[in-house]
Amino acid sequence: MRSISDTIRRLRRYQASLVSSKPMATTLEKLESFGSNPGELQGWYQMPQKAHAAPALVVGLHACLQTAADYDRGSGWSELACRYGFAVLFPEQCSSNNATLCFNWFNPEDVTRDSGEVLSIRQMIASLITNHEVDAARVYVVGLSAGGAMANALLATYPEVFAGGAIISGLPYGVASTVPEAFDRMRGHELPSALALEGSIRTASSHQGPWPTLSVWHGTSDDTVVDANSFAIVEQWRNILEAEATTATEVEGHRRQSWLDASGRRVIDHYHIIGMGHGFPTETKSGYGQRAPLMLEMGISATVHTAWSWGLMTSFTPQTTVAKAEVVVIPQDGRTPPRACAIVNIFKRALRAVGLIA
Repeated sequence: MRSISDTIRRLRRYQASLVSSKPMATTLEKLESFGSNPGELQGWYQMPQKAHAAPALVVGLHACLQTAADYDRGSGWSELACRYGFAVLFPEQCSSNNATLCFNWFNPEDVTRDSGEVLSIRQMIASLITNHEVDAARVYVVGLSAGGAMANALLATYPEVFAGGAIISGLPYGVASTVPEAFDRMRGHELPSALALEGSIRTASSHQGPWPTLSVWHGTSDDTVVDANSFAIVEQWRNILEAEATTATEVEGHRRQSWLDASGRRVIDHYHIIGMGHGFPTETKSGYGQRAPLMLEMGISATVHTAWSWGLMTSFTPQTTVAKAEVVVIPQDGRTPPRACAIVNIFKRALRAVGLIA
């Protein structure tokens, strides 16, 4: 396990490698006076330009070394929201909390119900519901990387708040409580058993259902947060949602495995983006989002597909074909899947991929 000082040195190198990236302009409004804000976050939002009765709300969480504006421009969420009449909220990390602007998904205080960063975000949502008449029954959350891990934390700690969530290049909830542990989990080491993962969700709140639907996106070539984490996320939620796997499909050239509940409703989608490294899959020709650091042109838009699955847009038809089904689970004894076990020196390659080491 790496020392904290070693981790800090590597994170500083990573930060230095991206300082030349210019902040993107934004038209988002700053959210003021939304509560006690124990996590000391900022919030930016956009309401529909035209009057809509009780619009839906999408909460978007950025990755490390991104701002709310960076994530919004790269993903295209506010553009899509403007066209289809829903609201968006982008919580933003402050450098005083985390020097690399990561949401602190590995800090227990920040991912415990009614505490820290998750409470700050919950307060932002409540403010928009109260002051802007957002539909409390149609609140969704999506996040990238550290933001994806924090999105999962919100789904776990406040499941009654969200109708659905999307975790992109993220991690399971409750698997790390220190920075070194976070790096170990990112490379797929010592991920808990499926039973333990499920238990983390069940003990995060007193909620007994209904539960939010789940969409998980991960690149097959992600050497920063290995895709064993995406399988672990599915296993964390599969039994809670009482879901059974269906035949896999090919969507825009990539693989999607879905799980249905007893009523036949799709409650989990697991997208494997072929050849994608660590980042957010975009399709710039869709008109939503643009290429940027961590925003990767892959011929499929996570924003568009996720919004469509949530019923937020009506004029989109995904191109799908049947693919060979392949369901990967985490054994009950705590061993990670063979894919993760076979990775050699993954941490060095992950650090090299993002510029932490030469």
